[in-house]
Amino acid sequence: MDLLRGYTAHDSDSDDNDHALAPPTGTSLGLAIQAAPFVVPDAKKTYVAVVNPDTKQLDHNPRYDELFLPEAGPSNPFKTERQKAAKNTLTGFVEPAHINQFHFDREIRSFDTLGYARNPTAENGDSFIGDKQKAQDNKGGSLFDSTKTGGEKRKRARNDDAGDVEGYEGPWAKYKDEKTVAIPDPELQKEMDAITEKRKKKSRKYKKEQEQEKHSAEEKSTFHLKEALDYQGRSFMAVPSFTGVNLREDAVPDRCFIPKKLVHTYKGHSKGINAMRLFPKSGHLLLTASMDSKIKLWEVYNNHSIIRTYEGHKLPIKDIAFNYHGTEFASASYDKYIKLWDTETGQVKQRFHTGHIPNCVKFHPDEDKTFMLCAGMSNKKIVQWDSRSGDVVQEYDRHLGGVNSITFFDKNRRFCTTAEDKSLRIWEWEIPVDTKLIQNAGMHSVPTMTKSPTDKWIVGQSMDNRIVLFQLIEDKLRFAKKKAFRGHNSAGYACAVDFSPDMSFLTSGDADGKVFIWDWRTHKIVARWKAHEQTCISVLWHPHEKSKLISASWDGTMKMWN
Repeated sequence: MDLLRGYTAHDSDSDDNDHALAPPTGTSLGLAIQAAPFVVPDAKKTYVAVVNPDTKQLDHNPRYDELFLPEAGPSNPFKTERQKAAKNTLTGFVEPAHINQFHFDREIRSFDTLGYARNPTAENGDSFIGDKQKAQDNKGGSLFDSTKTGGEKRKRARNDDAGDVEGYEGPWAKYKDEKTVAIPDPELQKEMDAITEKRKKKSRKYKKEQEQEKHSAEEKSTFHLKEALDYQGRSFMAVPSFTGVNLREDAVPDRCFIPKKLVHTYKGHSKGINAMRLFPKSGHLLLTASMDSKIKLWEVYNNHSIIRTYEGHKLPIKDIAFNYHGTEFASASYDKYIKLWDTETGQVKQRFHTGHIPNCVKFHPDEDKTFMLCAGMSNKKIVQWDSRSGDVVQEYDRHLGGVNSITFFDKNRRFCTTAEDKSLRIWEWEIPVDTKLIQNAGMHSVPTMTKSPTDKWIVGQSMDNRIVLFQLIEDKLRFAKKKAFRGHNSAGYACAVDFSPDMSFLTSGDADGKVFIWDWRTHKIVARWKAHEQTCISVLWHPHEKSKLISASWDGTMKMWN
């Protein structure tokens, strides 16, 4: 016992707490064995600091009141009572609870599926959280109590009797609750119609139809003559006989002269004129397209009166073109429509719409392909249609800018196009790959092109106040760099150029309303005069007359000179 007593008094591993809790040294233990252990009374307990400031280590599990002290100082007046409450997590105070894993899984799955679960904080198990009404209807049943959730597999009304030949259904039987009526009830039908209408408004087809309705206009035609037929039963389409001029297709004057005076002024358009075309072969009719969205047909001979007005576009008309026989013509407008009209009756036969503005329109010059219609679009494409069916036959997509003009050459087997990318491209008919590109550093945009009567030259109105020339040599188109017609002001305007029938003169309008005539051989200006108050956008030399010119202007008038 002495050894034990000495061991207790000199044990080096015991700490200060053992010494503090040790009995007083004056107490006598005695040599007798005592069954009851020695207990220090509470009154004599002494507490020491748990944390040693020298080592800063914890050697025992401290009590709560030993480790945490109350905050000193005034309380924060800006904190709410909830913020002042004791927290052991970031969001609040979590009470420790003990629950079986099976019960926890049962309640959380029941809450996710059925919408209710038993309240874990309730003293009895009759309290629920979530959908209490549903919990009351199901009598608090959980998924483990086989409570139906509505997602159970449907049962089939099967007939597995193979002996029943007609009534055997096997695994393909109908469901017991399956409805075979295809007509929905009124509420469901109303909901389905609303969904269908919403999807329809978002579709591309609906948006395209809305765009077409936005730009569509009433199509009508007005006949202005007193009688549609003459005393011989001929309409205005027939070539007049008594004009003093040979209007046959092959009739060309031997020599042309410069016009000297104003013969007639055509008035009828309320806005400027964009395009003007003579009737093919004979030239006895004049077709004009204006910014007032109207197309008018005029007499070149007789009384020079207006014959018919065609209305069907909502925005200004950009270009017009006759077919080979002149029985039909196409009009291209800023409303993104190209319409095919019957010249005699004024009815619209076809409508072409691509969603882009057409800059120019042209029929194939051959008689057997006169139903083929080409249009240069603002989206850098040349689109080819079959005017009989209205279907797109081919698309030529190589330009880098909007296409301005289309000109056929080489016996109409090829055609050239000019665009805003300052280039000229040559195409084989119905082959969408260009065979040649003409693009020079000094070449500007060419908005209009005209082929000569001899089919050896093509001239174009350039945007640098020049008329540039392209020569056809052995079916090859070459740019004549050193040859050009100058002297007029046409920059920024698509002034159309035309030849005299004998190829001795070249004529054009300009931005100041003047008409210029150049000598074809010397390239010198031989005549110029003030024809209009505004821009002279087009000048046509009659193909069977020696000195008859027709000029059109943005002032809404056309003037005939002779």
